[in-house]
Amino acid sequence: MKLNSTNFLVGGVVILILASMSLFVVDQRQTAIVFQLSEVMRVENTPGLKFKLPLVQNVRLFDSRILTLDAPEPERIITAEKKNMLVDSFVKWRIVDVKQYYISVGGDEARAQTRLMQTVNSAMREEFGKLTIHEVVSGKRDELMRVVQEKTDIDARKIGVEVLDVRLKRVDFPVEISESVYRRMDAERKRVANELRATGNAESEKIRADADRQREVTLAQAYRDAQKIKGEGDARASALYAGAFGRNPEFYAFYRSLDVYKQGFKNKSDIMVLDAGSPFFKYLKGSGRDGK
Repeated sequence: MKLNSTNFLVGGVVILILASMSLFVVDQRQTAIVFQLSEVMRVENTPGLKFKLPLVQNVRLFDSRILTLDAPEPERIITAEKKNMLVDSFVKWRIVDVKQYYISVGGDEARAQTRLMQTVNSAMREEFGKLTIHEVVSGKRDELMRVVQEKTDIDARKIGVEVLDVRLKRVDFPVEISESVYRRMDAERKRVANELRATGNAESEKIRADADRQREVTLAQAYRDAQKIKGEGDARASALYAGAFGRNPEFYAFYRSLDVYKQGFKNKSDIMVLDAGSPFFKYLKGSGRDGK
């Protein structure tokens, strides 16, 4: 009885071991290949619990998600103008035929990335060689990337891989060329700045000259108007004086003499030496004689 229990326990353990060796799980992010004596038997594309023959078959899992391949270093590529450019890019790719992928690169992701990067570089060199720097940087950049992606995808399909996108992270001149370009740009900016300053100074002088001219014109007009008004005032005063003189010449002469007396004897210290018969004393003499 004891022997039967032991055999049952041993049999149960063996069954569990065989069951564990017969089952495997495929994640929704993975694709599996079932091998039998190193030969591909089948491919499991759907997620879930799967079965295999224990001890005879083995399983290898592959990532089926979209992967990113970044260039380790910028590539030096020549444009249609025979100018060197440093191009830094990245690739979006994924495994679509896992069996072909295993046959072509042994399921080695590093080998697949090397193959993809070589294909991308070849396609970019070919397309860059047809375009100028301006077209690469702005004009035809999207079209360039589309063509590179299509060419790369055609070659990638041979190893069971799909290239979804190829993008440029940076396009720049090499260091030795960049310094020369920056110097030219700096010189050009300085030239433009000097031109703007010269233009500004010319406009400033023009504005000042115009302001000075307007000032002189305004002062001249004001002086002219002032002289005109002054002349009109003098003419009116003269007319009033003439009218008053015409009405009573004797009174006008007397009034003018009083004004002269007032100005002549304004200060007590003033001394005047005149002839006794001078007209200056006309009204003073008359005032004494008439008793007025």
